[in-house]
Amino acid sequence: MFNTNDQLSKISLSGFEAALRVAQISLDSAERLVKLNLEASKQTLEENVKVAKALAGATDAQEALNQFNQLTSQSVDKAVANSRNVYEIVSAAQTELSKLAEENLGSFNKNLITALEGAAKNAPAGSDNALNAVKTSLAAAAAAVNSFSKAAQQVAEFTDSSIKAASSATADAVKTATKRA
Repeated sequence: MFNTNDQLSKISLSGFEAALRVAQISLDSAERLVKLNLEASKQTLEENVKVAKALAGATDAQEALNQFNQLTSQSVDKAVANSRNVYEIVSAAQTELSKLAEENLGSFNKNLITALEGAAKNAPAGSDNALNAVKTSLAAAAAAVNSFSKAAQQVAEFTDSSIKAASSATADAVKTATKRA
């Protein structure tokens, strides 16, 4: 016998669990971002105090300029590192959310196909074509989501390598410019 209430209950529970997991991933990521930003702010404040003292103790303009160039280089390095850390946190959250979405979509499709098969047992004669069309549509949708997910993963990997390369190039350019000055 086909038990619709039981299957709807399972689907609802699955959706609720997924919503809780999304909330947990979001909160964990937000916590990591806040912690990262607080730590960066704390370090920046401490370094600015040190720099102000060093600049105040400079005996000539050349020494002050050298200290200022060093500060600039350090600041860019820290900004690049902070940007990388923010990107890594956001990227990890996006990966987890994508994985969760894939899992839930797969589970939903499986439950829906099970429900359709149960309905097919009690369906009137001649409805086989309609049920097969729905199953085919679900399979096509699942394949499309899988292809989209793989493409998104490739884009994320490309973006990750591009950001790392750009960060390194920026840091290297600043170091080179600082040495020239």
